[in-house]
Amino acid sequence: MLPILLLVALAGIQLGIVAYCGEQAGVAARAAARTAAAHAPHPDPQQVGLDAVSGWLQGNTSIDPPSDGGDNSVTVSATVHIPSVLPGVHLFGPVTRRATMPKEDTNP
Repeated sequence: MLPILLLVALAGIQLGIVAYCGEQAGVAARAAARTAAAHAPHPDPQQVGLDAVSGWLQGNTSIDPPSDGGDNSVTVSATVHIPSVLPGVHLFGPVTRRATMPKEDTNP
C-alpha cells in the first residue's frame, strides 16, 4: 500500500508544480509586456520578465522578444519548461503564456 500512496503523493506534487509553472509563465509575460509598453528608456523587457520568475525556475524560462501588436499594443510570450519530480521522467511539455499591454501615451 505504501508504494501506491507514494505514487499518489508524487503525482499531486507534480500537478502542483505544473500549475505553479503556468502561473509563473503568466507573471513573466505580463512583466515583460508592461515594461515593453512603457516609454523609453526602459530596462530590457526580457530580463524584467526573467526577474519576475522564481529563482529556481529562471533557468527553465525563456521569453520571446516583444512584438508590436499594430493597434498601439505590445505582446510578449513566456515559456516555462516544467521540471519533473522524478528525474528522467518528463510527462508534461512546456507551458507558454502570452500577455498584451497597451503602449503608454506619449502625451502626458
